[in-house]
Amino acid sequence: MNDSTPQTLGSFNNPFGTDNPLAQYIQSLPQDALVQMHQPAMDAAKLMEGNLMGLLGTLPSQHFDVAVTTSRESLGQLMASAMVYGYFLHTAEQRMALESALPQSQS
Repeated sequence: MNDSTPQTLGSFNNPFGTDNPLAQYIQSLPQDALVQMHQPAMDAAKLMEGNLMGLLGTLPSQHFDVAVTTSRESLGQLMASAMVYGYFLHTAEQRMALESALPQSQS
């Protein structure tokens, strides 16, 4: 199996047991739905890239020999921050899709 193919929960030992409704739902999804969820939206990916470039700096590598040095703890904090930001973007994207799919109520 290559790295770009998402694996279903059924191919792993499920640590949550069989009574977890989220695990059951994910296992019931067709493979094409899992592949679609696995691919990041280009808008979200661009926002994530911009966020990380803002944190690390934006010197063009073709003109500068750029190297970033950090500690393990700081790298972990950066990764956690990026994950939280990615989760926020994913949630916002889902909300936008739901709002566009649902009919607008008359206020």
